[in-house]
Amino acid sequence: MKIILADSNELTLAGLRAILSVVDNVEIVGDARTQDELIDMLSTFEVDVVLVDFTANDFTIDLISDIAIQYPNINILAITPEQSANVLVDALKLGVTSYVKKDCSINEIIDAVKETSQGNKFFCGQIVETIQEANLNIEDIDYEAFSCDAVVISKREQEIIILISEGYTNGQIAEMLFISNHTVNSHRKNIMAKLGVKNTAGIVMYAVKTNLISPNKFLFTSNN
Repeated sequence: MKIILADSNELTLAGLRAILSVVDNVEIVGDARTQDELIDMLSTFEVDVVLVDFTANDFTIDLISDIAIQYPNINILAITPEQSANVLVDALKLGVTSYVKKDCSINEIIDAVKETSQGNKFFCGQIVETIQEANLNIEDIDYEAFSCDAVVISKREQEIIILISEGYTNGQIAEMLFISNHTVNSHRKNIMAKLGVKNTAGIVMYAVKTNLISPNKFLFTSNN
């Protein structure tokens, strides 16, 4: 996957480059320190993911819609300090594919990059909680207007829904999918937000209703 890092903070760029340089199949094709530099790079390089802090100096949120319109095949992973729920939702509506905070764990940032590069949507648990606390619903966002992918639930989320419904714990799912326990928990929160359910039982009922699992197969468990 080919990535451009975009942030006005030199320390942030150095940190992200160090984190991603050890990840297999990741090629960082450039560092953009301003919005104009990023636009120039996008017209020059073939890119899969833009990892950007649109709140940084010399960047604006309008950048998101510009990229989404001009380069619809590029996935945008926003990584910013804490923002209000309205800002988060605005960014998602404008075309952000995934969103994490700068104080997320290294493993979560890496997982976000991997998922986003595959066209999947990834939100860290903190982002989901911020939106939920403001009584805003991620499900209300019209993703289809900004993406060719009309699938609401990603392949990874479907995998996790099936495993949850079969009675596996977060730790077991993390081991089976080779991701962190925290990432599984983030996926679980994101799944519940999308489905509008509050517990494991709601996830199981969705899995049965959509034929992800057989009603005769799933296990009734008390996993939370």
